[in-house]
Amino acid sequence: MAGITVPARVRSTAVVMGPAFVVAVAYVDPGNFATNMAGGAAHGFLLLWVIVSASLLAMFIQYQSAKLGIVTGRNLPELCREHYPRPVTGMLWVQAELVAMATDLAEFVGAAVALNLLFGVPLLPAALITAVVSFGILAMAPLRRRRFESVIIGLLAIVLGGFLYQTLHLGPLTGALAGLVPGFAGVDSVLLATGMLGATVMPHVIYLHSALTQRHHRPGDVRGVLRASRTDILVALGVAATVNVSMLVVAAGAFHQAGAPRESLEDMHSGLGQLLGPGAALAFALALLASGLAASSVGTYSGQVVMEGFLRRRIPLWLRRSVTMAPALAVLAFGVDPTKALVLSQVVLSFGIPFALVPMVLLARRRDVMGASVNRRGVTMAGAAAALVISALNLFLLVRTVVG
Repeated sequence: MAGITVPARVRSTAVVMGPAFVVAVAYVDPGNFATNMAGGAAHGFLLLWVIVSASLLAMFIQYQSAKLGIVTGRNLPELCREHYPRPVTGMLWVQAELVAMATDLAEFVGAAVALNLLFGVPLLPAALITAVVSFGILAMAPLRRRRFESVIIGLLAIVLGGFLYQTLHLGPLTGALAGLVPGFAGVDSVLLATGMLGATVMPHVIYLHSALTQRHHRPGDVRGVLRASRTDILVALGVAATVNVSMLVVAAGAFHQAGAPRESLEDMHSGLGQLLGPGAALAFALALLASGLAASSVGTYSGQVVMEGFLRRRIPLWLRRSVTMAPALAVLAFGVDPTKALVLSQVVLSFGIPFALVPMVLLARRRDVMGASVNRRGVTMAGAAAALVISALNLFLLVRTVVG
């Protein structure tokens, strides 16, 4: 309709929309399935507050990352290389690569389990199929950014639809609101809470978001682009938060309240079929597959950003993919329990969060880096508090697990 004009503010928001949806996929990867559903099955709604708090924290952190890219035109690894000593940069790069391996472990194992549930494909060949498909998705990223974002958003929609379908088939959820009150029930619940945190606030996408938004660097309209980026983040991570809450609610409602706790993804799949019907089991497996394929592509993309930014080195994507997926293939080849491997991988990710968060907070408080968009003291203190809380939780988990 030729007579309709689109307001400039709407047009500018539409142009910036997309990066947060790519990032959001990492917040609903197979590691979330393992930690959120294991938490719901074992403890009911007890840890619901962890997901809600982590989702709000993720919105704050991802906005800070997006802001860094928009304001400076550089991504976080590049800024670390430019402003920190070489030993510090090297240490940050090494831990970021370890995080990338933990990320790939969750994504490949999750997608392999989904293919096994759907088609009976053995886990090791299923992981190789995942690698091939994710390569195809990833090939669109450099030259066809919008198409890549559209594919990722489509896969995210499948995950959301799958869990909304399961949630609608649950009965009354008595006691759900009590889960918003902070609390734990032993070391096991702390382990799951730390895994939920690692699965929700993903360190590799803290690096990635700044790279996805740096192409929107417009010195003359920083405030407008930042406003549009906030909308992008609220919508995309709001979807991710809905999925994560649905995961725990489904597990709590279907398994914990029925007195039938489930420990593995395979058990959860069969249990959903028994308790909610075959449609719920199919929705779970399809959501798990979509999550693994999307997150594996995003994970490799972020790994490339990390290496280029910290080292100014670029290696072929097939080589990076081969190296980072090696631990996942080893886990499957040696018969390690996939669900336990997924939970532990998320704990590793949680330990990696401060290494991405602290440099970002320190850079964003510097006027020589951010100019007029430098963070105010309150924002800096909030970022420092987030890093402190995450680090304290990790330390508590380590001490209680080793000593107790």
